[in-house]
Amino acid sequence: MTETVQAPFGRFEIVRAALEVHGDLAAPVADALRSWEAPGAAESVLYVDTDPEKADTQVFCETYDVAPEVSANCVVVAAKRGGEVTLAACLVRADTRLDVNTAVRKRLGARKASFAPMDVAVAETGMEYGGITAVGLPGGWPLLVDEAVAATPYVLIGSGRRRGKLILPGWAVASLPGAEVLPGLAV
Repeated sequence: MTETVQAPFGRFEIVRAALEVHGDLAAPVADALRSWEAPGAAESVLYVDTDPEKADTQVFCETYDVAPEVSANCVVVAAKRGGEVTLAACLVRADTRLDVNTAVRKRLGARKASFAPMDVAVAETGMEYGGITAVGLPGGWPLLVDEAVAATPYVLIGSGRRRGKLILPGWAVASLPGAEVLPGLAV
């Protein structure tokens, strides 16, 4: 029997350990949780069931009483140098914006960096637009995490689908495969 779980913030009717709801997660997210090697990380992740029609950050925060500073957005970026394109994910708090033109471009050694087209981000991650998350990204992708996200006691991120979100400690985000915590990633 599943024990009752409380979210550290927000108003959610259904809160469960993410490892118990693999069918409610995008396949790459469920797989990543099951194979996450950092001690205690996967076990620290909660799943909250939410309305997919209210997945956009501002509406979500208002509906579920979640402060933007404990919510993070995962942005897929395409960095170009010469004829080569590198895809990367960036995780920044919802009350900030990603510094694509300076911080991301510089860190990835690109001449130009921009948000990846939606169809590319969806196809490459295997996740739904509006639910793309830092958990379960393609192998080899850089995951740039703003230091404010890693410093947050608990942060809310996508679940790979528009329905539902994940809540996990900032230290767990920093232990995701490919994660690099950077100061100044967001402004």
